[in-house]
Amino acid sequence: MSARRVDRALRQTGIYDGVVLVDKPSGPTSHDVVSGIRHRFKFDKVGHGGTLDPQATGLLVMLIERGTKLSSHFLNSDKTYEGVMKLGVVTDTLDAQGTIIREGGDYGSVTSEQLEAEASKFKGDIMQTPPMVSAVKKSGVPLYKLARRGKTVERKPRLIHVYNFDLLDVSLPLIRFVMKCTKGTYVRSICADMGENLGCGAHLHELRRLRCGEMDVKDTVSLKQILAMTKEELLERIIPLHSFAGQL
Repeated sequence: MSARRVDRALRQTGIYDGVVLVDKPSGPTSHDVVSGIRHRFKFDKVGHGGTLDPQATGLLVMLIERGTKLSSHFLNSDKTYEGVMKLGVVTDTLDAQGTIIREGGDYGSVTSEQLEAEASKFKGDIMQTPPMVSAVKKSGVPLYKLARRGKTVERKPRLIHVYNFDLLDVSLPLIRFVMKCTKGTYVRSICADMGENLGCGAHLHELRRLRCGEMDVKDTVSLKQILAMTKEELLERIIPLHSFAGQL
């Protein structure tokens, strides 16, 4: 039997159905990662359990073959991030990838007490308006495509919940933090809003996803390692679909 027929037979058994935890590097989009894994291993179906912006790193839940049935479970799961906010610089995308539209804000007099007080305002239920540079769609068109055309349209605020927003280190203008939040939360919007409240402006300088639901970044493998694996080696990293029986 040819290798192709063997592989087809294995796929029919469902042996590849499940989840692979990837540590996404900064640079590629989540779609790039999906495409890379699909083409490298010739899978029919590959998806992910929640987008990470190109700048962001960390846990990207990859859904393989019938593992794509778990999409809603992971998309709706709470997420935990560690990030760095930079005061004094405002960008058009609210993160470090954007064009600087304002800088030189006076952050020198900002105290740790002020930062803690502002961070506390973003805990709990919040109505958040999606940024223009986002994948949210308006009349079927992603907002980021409209933003590229120089358009700004009205967006409906969405209810999110921030469980915690803890400041880990303050070395002005940089503030390292950890945040646990519900699906659809734009961490960069919170950083930008906090900067405006402080009067100096801010943007999201770095972001790393630590958790998605019950999945943890500690259990990931780098994208480079994944793409260098054989299919047999990848199989050892797949969390089988039956492990999520209660989520289907």
